[in-house]
Amino acid sequence: MRDKRQHILEVAEVLFAGKGFEGTSVRDIANTANVNLAMISYYFGSKEKLLTALVEWRSGFMHEALNELVMDDTLAPFEKIDRLVSLYVDRILNHSKFHCIMTTHLPTIQSGEIKELMTEVKYRSLESIRKIITEGQKKGVFRRVDVELTVASIMGTITQITSSKPLYQKIFGMEASDPEMYNRKLAPKLKAHLKQLLRAHLDIRNEI
Repeated sequence: MRDKRQHILEVAEVLFAGKGFEGTSVRDIANTANVNLAMISYYFGSKEKLLTALVEWRSGFMHEALNELVMDDTLAPFEKIDRLVSLYVDRILNHSKFHCIMTTHLPTIQSGEIKELMTEVKYRSLESIRKIITEGQKKGVFRRVDVELTVASIMGTITQITSSKPLYQKIFGMEASDPEMYNRKLAPKLKAHLKQLLRAHLDIRNEI
């Protein structure tokens, strides 16, 4: 049986993505999760702490995966980039609700503490990618690039795909009621595009 705490987090994630953090009440979460308010208070204490727990839960996997990728000495620089792309595409497409909270709804959150946490999560990811790119530069494989804008290009492309789902469903003739088909069809195309884009962007032979 699924853990009750995790169930509450998953329900809150859907509601926060759809209605925003400020537009979602603890009662909304309790009613949708079919639990009483006392249970949410017991597990989290407040709506703010619930969102904090959600951010830490969802971002923990990515943080660990990025650290492992950075430390893996068996992979060549472009192999790390390819794995990085696959990791981000799979994670964001499979957890698009959380990505929506971290991007679309971040500016609307009033809590400075939560904004700081979400910003720190993004910063840690950027620093991991910086290490991968810096390693490739030291090995003479990657050219000098603006790391921040490189990361923005990756994330911006994936965000466009996730936030404009109706458009791409229409383009590829997919049923709107089948989100899994959307991910299965788009993921390979998105990975191939980003890998090709980053190879052209990073390759030392393309140094200007």
